[in-house]
Amino acid sequence: MEFFRIQHDIPFMKHALVFNVISLVTFLLAVFFLATRGLNLGVDFRGGTVIEISYPHAADLTRVRAAVDKMSLGEFAVQSFGSSNSALIRLPLKEGVSTAQLSERVMAALRADDAAVTQQRVEFVGPQVGKELYENGALALLLVSFGIVAYLALRFEWRFAVSAIIANLHDVIIILGFFALFQWEFSLPVLAAVLAVLGYSVNESVVIADRIRENFRKMRKASVPQVINSAITSTLSRTIITHGCTLMMVLSIFFFGGETLHHFALALAIGICFGIYSSALVMASLVMWLGVSREDLVKPDKKSGAAGAEKILP
Repeated sequence: MEFFRIQHDIPFMKHALVFNVISLVTFLLAVFFLATRGLNLGVDFRGGTVIEISYPHAADLTRVRAAVDKMSLGEFAVQSFGSSNSALIRLPLKEGVSTAQLSERVMAALRADDAAVTQQRVEFVGPQVGKELYENGALALLLVSFGIVAYLALRFEWRFAVSAIIANLHDVIIILGFFALFQWEFSLPVLAAVLAVLGYSVNESVVIADRIRENFRKMRKASVPQVINSAITSTLSRTIITHGCTLMMVLSIFFFGGETLHHFALALAIGICFGIYSSALVMASLVMWLGVSREDLVKPDKKSGAAGAEKILP
């Protein structure tokens, strides 16, 4: 499906150096903020107290957050849990305050706002558990990256595999850089968004790589930059439709999904925007600079070659 068709190929590869310099500067800034400021890890990773509460009516999460916020307990999270009548409160570790004391203080504040609230359970999540979640998340990111490289190397060629993983990890680092710069809370939902962006960016890379391979078969007299320019231009309408619709959905979650999904949607929105840029411009530029050629993607037909040799023989 296409909303429009561009008649002449846009010379993207003419400005390949500019695109990659912008990406390199953005990447280095993200690394700098990660190294100097670090990620603001949420309760999921640092450990803390988890309190499940319920009401005889639908829980008003805004009022719950306001009541807990007045206690100045640090960064916390409140989300719906199970049903509309239940909510989950995640609180950070508090030095010198036990889990029981903390839950009593929270419940007292909530009952002052609504006496109908009841406490269902209280759990303490130790920092060791949070550390394991953080390490497992990093391991998942690493395994996904290896899987992407293997898939692209088998389906296309090693140059596409190297270029795509550099471009896609570039997106991941930039997302983390934004969270480090603004000290937004990095939680399990944000980690899920980062992994989703990695897979999402690969999809765009595969589409462009497939069109490049197809163009090498069709455009036999064209140069490599011309082949890549044609591939990006011909997929531009599809890119705008796909990513535009996805971004609208993510922005609706960002504005109307509540505080629980706020940072999740934010990470996805950043990833989608940079994913379009890196897949179309960074990945394609790296493939060109690594020296991809028609012979790498279009293999000669051995049978036709043999047949031709027989015809030449007397």
